[in-house]
Amino acid sequence: MPIGGRHQEHPDELQFHSSGEHAAAAGRPMVDIAPSEAARRRRVTWRGVTAELVEGLVHDRIECRFNAPVHLLAVYDRGLRRAGETFVQGAPRSSLRDFTGKLTFVPAGHEYREWQEPRVRPRILYVFFDVGELHNHSGVETTDLVPRVFLENSALWDTAAKLATLIEHPTSDDQPYLEALGVLLAYEVARFGLAKSGIQPQVRGGLAGWQKRVVASYVEEHLAERIPLAALARLARLSTFHFCRAFKQSFGMPPHQYHTMQRIERAKILLAKPSPSVTEIASDLGFSQTSSFSAVFRRTTGQTPTAYYKGLYSLGRGRDL
Repeated sequence: MPIGGRHQEHPDELQFHSSGEHAAAAGRPMVDIAPSEAARRRRVTWRGVTAELVEGLVHDRIECRFNAPVHLLAVYDRGLRRAGETFVQGAPRSSLRDFTGKLTFVPAGHEYREWQEPRVRPRILYVFFDVGELHNHSGVETTDLVPRVFLENSALWDTAAKLATLIEHPTSDDQPYLEALGVLLAYEVARFGLAKSGIQPQVRGGLAGWQKRVVASYVEEHLAERIPLAALARLARLSTFHFCRAFKQSFGMPPHQYHTMQRIERAKILLAKPSPSVTEIASDLGFSQTSSFSAVFRRTTGQTPTAYYKGLYSLGRGRDL
């Protein structure tokens, strides 16, 4: 039921809705959430833009899916999960546990899937942009837009937060302000570099803070996997050449060496626990053979895994291998 007795008398008129089912019945874009009773949904619609504030009501597993001929910006006001994965077609998957304050962009026609077992009840703002309207406001062509998962941008965040506040506390004269926010969001989406032309041509002084965080988090989440250099460069929105230079300047070593170092640091932690065995640790960290793991561990630390364990054991911290 529309808030304040609003009725659809004109296609450009601002409309508030209390449920996703109402929106789906009206043919408006929406993210499918299962189970449907796991979330409360409030949305507002005006010309070319729809915004929906979704608040989780349970701590059980929640699944989200979306694929439509409109652009989607997901703004995670609250996101902390015990387990889960976020997938956007054309971007690296992410199992990041804490994504509070992050944003995900899904270009029109791209698939978006997400599941999570939340540690706290999630709160997400979904903003849907009509392709033509986004182009009119920003000048960005649909084909120039690329998917992004869990990015950071204060300008986009601040504008989205104002939009969420209006959805929570609507008044009778919101339409001009909401339309202005929609235009501003369109500009910020383009300005932030969601377009291919937004990739930085050169780097000075190493990676920016957000680039370091997103790359380090991705490596941490994929320690047991082979990580293509191009995948990390895409996360940082840089060419592979400039990414390698900036990464080494920021971390003091090339990306491959950093990945190896993080695997060995994880191995040290696992060696100090009651289980698993060295063979299991090697397998868990993506080494095809225990001998390969031992060789890398020794080359990195100067000790074999067994010798490292014995050193811990002599201090009363070890366990049987």
